[in-house]
Amino acid sequence: MKRLANSTTLRSRLYSHRLKAYTLQEVLVVLVIIGILVLIALPNLLPLISRAKATEAQLQLEHVYTLEKSYFYMYSKYSTDLQAIGFEHEKLSSEGGRANYRIEVMNASNNSFLARATAIVDFDGDGTFDVWEIDQDKNLKQIVKD
Repeated sequence: MKRLANSTTLRSRLYSHRLKAYTLQEVLVVLVIIGILVLIALPNLLPLISRAKATEAQLQLEHVYTLEKSYFYMYSKYSTDLQAIGFEHEKLSSEGGRANYRIEVMNASNNSFLARATAIVDFDGDGTFDVWEIDQDKNLKQIVKD
């Protein structure tokens, strides 16, 4: 009987002590504050995101330039066919891949070429898509700024 009384008092003591923790309301208030701060900071971060994504276009176009130069040294002309120069385009993000730019050679002749990288994603939501170009002299320039 004494044992039963001790377990009952032990149980009542355990129930009377509350664990220190946050309430659901406190957690929700913190999440709302974080959400508001993100919404305030997001417009300032969009140009930074666009510049980071533009690096993909620049690197891919420089790679196309290198491949076109190698093709030119072998065949004394430039090619409009990306497969012929050895460029493998990664799947676009719209098709389940990771690439944000469509790479294409716009024109090529015996002594010049023009390659273009066109964004398939509007990074800052303003309706314009980023476009970069490179030519046979490695002039890399942004044609349309997102």
